[in-house]
Amino acid sequence: MLSIIKKSGVLMGTRGRNSPDGGNRGRSVYQISVCTHLRKVTPQKERKKKSLSSPTPSPIMAIVLHSSPLLWTRLAAMVFACVAFSVAVHGGRLHHGTGDWCIFCWAFSFAGTLLVVLVELFGLQARAPVSWKNFPITFACYSALLCLSASIIFPLYFLKGSTGPSDVRDFRIVSTVFSCLATIAYISEVSISKARPGEVAGYMATAPGLLKVCETFVACIIFVFISDPVLYDRHDALKYCMSVYCICFILSAAIILLCIGECTGCLPFPFARFLSAYALLAVVLYLSATIIWPIFNFDPKHGGTKQRPYNCSNALGLCIWDKLIAVSVLTGLNFILYLIDLVYSTRLVFVSA
Repeated sequence: MLSIIKKSGVLMGTRGRNSPDGGNRGRSVYQISVCTHLRKVTPQKERKKKSLSSPTPSPIMAIVLHSSPLLWTRLAAMVFACVAFSVAVHGGRLHHGTGDWCIFCWAFSFAGTLLVVLVELFGLQARAPVSWKNFPITFACYSALLCLSASIIFPLYFLKGSTGPSDVRDFRIVSTVFSCLATIAYISEVSISKARPGEVAGYMATAPGLLKVCETFVACIIFVFISDPVLYDRHDALKYCMSVYCICFILSAAIILLCIGECTGCLPFPFARFLSAYALLAVVLYLSATIIWPIFNFDPKHGGTKQRPYNCSNALGLCIWDKLIAVSVLTGLNFILYLIDLVYSTRLVFVSA
């Protein structure tokens, strides 16, 4: 910079002595030095503008891997469920609609657990459209119940009295074993994830939240037994029992969805009081259904049958009388679950997330 200014000054000085405007030499040198300075600084400003206007590179998504018993339990459950439905599809020769249900139970549990593991590995919990305090344990509880039902139904329909090839029977035994292992793994995940006494957690991680999952699942099993064939259209009292199952299922499912979607604060009334009132209502309704359903199905005065028909021994799976017994047992089970839910709901201090 200095060398350029000096050269400019010499040139101007020479021109000034030979020109009539020699008194303006200082101003001419100043002008030349400013122009030279601008020529040198302009490219730096342009580089700064380009660096500011150029798009910044997107951050690389990091994988966060924290080794914990919960992670290994999820991976084990995922592997067991994957092996169960893979072996059943490969060599089980499932020809009954019940086989499709078992495949759905294992595949649904595997896919959901894989989604949970990927979200936590990539640290996307905050971007998930659901409450991550409530969703993983809710899904794990449903997966445990699904795999448990598959572990009971699959051998009942595909191993009981099986006369097919030995290799097909071996494949079915392997699927049953891994289904039981997946059930144990999901139950372990729920046990690890559930809220401890004094711990602030989501509602679904507490005992009443897990009971809601069990209540809705038992109601779904009741719907399966009661609708194929239809077992509630013989009498108005049986239709009342069906309405009890539907009302309690809808309300319990709505509570679960509100907790997973973090919408409990949008209700015009306190959520904790609603839980207690609903648990009391459900106990009363299920108590009446527990009494009415057996009376109008097994009492001969109301067209019922006490003795198990002889053709039920040779039937594949469950006959109609067996399904009536199953609905009675499940109704009593749900009554007990709602009664425990009522006890917990009245004692639980719910802390909203």
